[in-house]
Amino acid sequence: MFAAVNTFFALTYNLFDGKFLGRLALYVAIALTMSHFMRITIHWLKLLQRGINYQLIGFVFVSVIFATAVGLGETYFSSFAQLEYREEAKLTISQKISSNVFTSFIYLFIWNCIYFIYHYVADSRKNQLDNLKLEALVKSLELKTIKSHINPHFIFNAMNSIRALIDEDPNRAREAITALSNILRSSMRSDHQETISLEQEMNIVRDYLALELIRFEDRLDVQYRIDEETLDYQVPPMMLQTLVENAIKHGIGKTIADGEICIESSERDGCLVLTVVNSGTLLIKEGNEGFGLQSTSSRLKLIFGEAASFNIEQVDANRIEAKLMIPIA
Repeated sequence: MFAAVNTFFALTYNLFDGKFLGRLALYVAIALTMSHFMRITIHWLKLLQRGINYQLIGFVFVSVIFATAVGLGETYFSSFAQLEYREEAKLTISQKISSNVFTSFIYLFIWNCIYFIYHYVADSRKNQLDNLKLEALVKSLELKTIKSHINPHFIFNAMNSIRALIDEDPNRAREAITALSNILRSSMRSDHQETISLEQEMNIVRDYLALELIRFEDRLDVQYRIDEETLDYQVPPMMLQTLVENAIKHGIGKTIADGEICIESSERDGCLVLTVVNSGTLLIKEGNEGFGLQSTSSRLKLIFGEAASFNIEQVDANRIEAKLMIPIA
């Protein structure tokens, strides 16, 4: 670029001649050689890895050192090859060196600024990309950690139910094992997915409640109010099942009276609304929600961000409502 600009102005002002070409070739050769060693020095001093203030000082210092080398080289070789211009011949040797060093400093400092800005932008983009990859990895690990807690948490509860039936009613125990195997099979298929269809999730929930109906017998009344048009919408796997399990364990399971659980789905304001209403009294204190409810909030935030919401509250004296709102893609 330096050579092209100088050639353009030389042609414009009719200064293009043999001496100009010789001087230009000399300067370009010296500047290319010195800037190559300047780059090696920048890497050797590790300027690009240091703080911004240290970098600026370092680039000025390096520019001064190599501008001096370029200026000295240009002065000596132009004099030796008799490529000096008429006005230069009138100057003393110190004036020639000072002029050439100052001019070279301007060029090399501009070059170093471009070099610095290029690497600064490149490093910033690389850091942004690395941060995005790190965030994605952390999100993936967090989801896997949450899932690894959800599945064993459910399995242990189900196994306790089956153990209670083995001696009391072997036939029902076998039915319970069949229901549990269906749940585990569905869970394994969805383990590598962030979301599954509501229909798949409802199959898991129905198997789970079929198992619990064996344990609770006539004490448990289950109702489904599922909008058929919502069955294709995507939900996090085992999330609705976790809320149903929580309703059984902490609501109906805490009382000897009959209980009911109602599962509803609907579409509202561009969101899939899932509601689990169960008998019982809400005993959760702030900051002590338990793992199931904590995992529900965490997974919603990780997958959907602030667009999704989860809320659980006591709607009357003997009914608890847990509500999920998931944005429809």
